Amino acid sequence: MAETKNLDRVVIRFVGDSGDGMQLTGSEFAKAAAEAGNDIATFPDFPAEIRAPAGSLFGVSGFQLHFSSSDIYTPGDAPDVLVAMNPAALKTNIKDLVDSGTLIVNTGTFIESNLKKAGYTANPLEDEELAKKYKVHQVDISQLTTAALDGSSLSTKEKGRAKNFFALGLVFWMYGRETEPEIRRIYQQFAKKNPEFGEANVKVFKAGYHYGETAEVFQTQYKVPAASFAPGMYRNITGNEALAMGMVVGSHLAGKTLFFSGYPITPASSILHSLARYKNYGCMTFQAEDEIAAMSAALGAAFGGAIAVTASSGPGIALKGEAMGLGVMTELPVVVVNVQRGGPSTGLPTKTEQSDLLQAVYGRNGESPMPVLAAKSPGDSFYCAVEAVRIATKYMVPVMLLSDGYLANGAEPWPLPNLATLPRFDVTHRTDPNNFFVYQRDPKTLAREWPIPGTPGLEHRIGGIEKDALTGNISYDPMNHEKQTHVRAEKVERIAQDVGELDLCGDESGDVLVVGWGGTFGSLRQATTAMRTRGHRVSHAHLRWIAPLEPGLAKIIKNFKHVLVPELNMGQLRMILRSTFLVDAVGLNKIQGQPFKVREVELAIEDLLGAAAPLREGVSATRSANA
Repeated sequence: MAETKNLDRVVIRFVGDSGDGMQLTGSEFAKAAAEAGNDIATFPDFPAEIRAPAGSLFGVSGFQLHFSSSDIYTPGDAPDVLVAMNPAALKTNIKDLVDSGTLIVNTGTFIESNLKKAGYTANPLEDEELAKKYKVHQVDISQLTTAALDGSSLSTKEKGRAKNFFALGLVFWMYGRETEPEIRRIYQQFAKKNPEFGEANVKVFKAGYHYGETAEVFQTQYKVPAASFAPGMYRNITGNEALAMGMVVGSHLAGKTLFFSGYPITPASSILHSLARYKNYGCMTFQAEDEIAAMSAALGAAFGGAIAVTASSGPGIALKGEAMGLGVMTELPVVVVNVQRGGPSTGLPTKTEQSDLLQAVYGRNGESPMPVLAAKSPGDSFYCAVEAVRIATKYMVPVMLLSDGYLANGAEPWPLPNLATLPRFDVTHRTDPNNFFVYQRDPKTLAREWPIPGTPGLEHRIGGIEKDALTGNISYDPMNHEKQTHVRAEKVERIAQDVGELDLCGDESGDVLVVGWGGTFGSLRQATTAMRTRGHRVSHAHLRWIAPLEPGLAKIIKNFKHVLVPELNMGQLRMILRSTFLVDAVGLNKIQGQPFKVREVELAIEDLLGAAAPLREGVSATRSANA
């Protein structure tokens, strides 16, 4: 009988070939953790190559899950448990496993050819140092999977594809998870595709569970108690799913039809996939032939009176640039979603980065200001989408909404909002033709009217050539151009009157102010909380709005001795803060396609506080404006 031990939190990472089903394995265990009442955070890590050679180092796919009995903000700095399905997975991930962590290895793949692909000259499982540093469990998952399916009509290759469910069953036993809900899910997943695969995966899943139960090497079964959540209904949600839902709800709150146009690009493509399922809510989706067409179609939909949305990632946003400028000139309400990834060019298409901030704020020809806001978590993406729709329609302006690959694919428990409590912002279109001028503006927002084409007496033209400040007729007058340029910029600045309270953890003065934006929120908030618990005068301000900059930041930023700006880029927000507030902001910059670890942020804060501690390799703290 195995000993039972309670733990507060655990981080597990599943790694293997891209065809080993690691994303499915991690997702299924995340569902079980959520059903058990744990707080969870996930980090899927996909290989950049679509069909990387089997067993290669750059073909490794991973899924990290942090589950806890208390509140958590990140998928964890390092895994407590590493499940490695082949030598390449072991080679690329073993350095992250905590000392004395649990290592489960599929020995069936540690054959000479795979060892060679991974760059091993000898079998690492025979190295005594590995057993000294970690709790190593060598399990021939491949052979045990085949044995569990003895007598099945499936081919050898098809049987081998079920080995991820053996690993899942084993980890289910290790952490005392109920098997019946997972068995029902497996049957449901394969009921339509191929029931025989469903039956096979259930057999292998049970074999993995019973192996953990009967193998003498697993002496301890661990339990992570349920976390305390506020009452309500929860679901797991990814950032892209939340964005899609937010757009649908935003259009509903505006009393309008949603039109989405997009072109497939990683990691934004699943927004289109999600929205295509909401036809019953009046959502129209259009897959364009290219990025320019997608942006232009969104402008056309906005001109016609719809809530228009388009989404892409950095390279696609670059292609949309000219048409976004047209949106600025015509002052049409369009939401442009940028799910950032590593660049430049094709860069690291499946890895996360924050390097598109300056592109979002300045990346169009001419003086072409656009409001820019950023989501901080998968669940927050929903509310950012609603806010982007509200601002776009209220101020008659294209809005850039920033997400990133970490948020897009990561998941967390999300309390379903009561839609009845969300404030409506019904859009009204002008119907009175008397004294109508296209660029006549609201005195508070500077927004122009939004007449629907074809409305009697409100016929009008808009376009990319500069317009007269009132009539909308083409104008080459120098003073008119300068006036319109200032008005378009002022309109963006006035959005500040609709920006809520600054998201501040801590006091309004102190020794170190950590300023962040986007998907770094979890690491920065957890690091700040830890430092404050130790008695340090550290605060964390996380920005939702970058253009315009949140007014609350201006009130406090000079009240701190040091300002630290951690970003997954070379210092883009830091550059904006230095030029805006003339503060000697220090950057913590990481450009590795991976999110910050909490400890990296803590070390940077300690360094500023004088508790000198070296930063880990590959992470740089910089003062230069061009790090």
